[in-house]
Amino acid sequence: MQTFTKYVGLGMVLLFGATGCSSLAQPFDQLKANKANVIVYRLQNFEPPAPTAATPQAGAGAIALPPQIQQLITGAAALLPPNLIPPGLLPGSAVPAAPAAQTVARFHTFRILGYMQLSDVAMTDEVYDIFGKEKNFEAPKTQCMYAEFGFSFQQQGQQNDILTSLSCSQVQTFNFAWPHNAKTGLAGDTAKRIIAIAQKSFGG
Repeated sequence: MQTFTKYVGLGMVLLFGATGCSSLAQPFDQLKANKANVIVYRLQNFEPPAPTAATPQAGAGAIALPPQIQQLITGAAALLPPNLIPPGLLPGSAVPAAPAAQTVARFHTFRILGYMQLSDVAMTDEVYDIFGKEKNFEAPKTQCMYAEFGFSFQQQGQQNDILTSLSCSQVQTFNFAWPHNAKTGLAGDTAKRIIAIAQKSFGG
């Protein structure tokens, strides 16, 4: 009887271990199982419109940043090290002029400032844990997209991309259906976790 009780108890522990740990939502579970390449992009979240002959470009100091980005300066940007803050956010710094579209590398219309393919298993697991679990997201509070970071999951010619905006506190996906329905806003400490990934990726 004691042996039976012992094995029942062990079985309950194993069952709890199997069901108590929430699994990743699709397609992140499959991407992780297939060991897809994970690439992190550092992006320029805002660029002034290209000047025209009729409206010559004003000085950098005259460019008005969107209110969401202005809030970022005193919000999540305070958590970013100086080398990860997008150009133009800090007082006194100039917003880069918009280059011709064909002369600069872009990730879904946003200028690429740097990128890194993740090789560290712990960092890769953290990325999957962030985006693959519904608890990390909520209904968005704004309807804008000024992306500071991008994440790309690539395997066998397939590419699933995510734009991540700290200033708008939400994500936008490409080439796949977001598994968390209307919950595209960053919840809880999700922004801090994304910043930590960026710091480790780009040496911040």
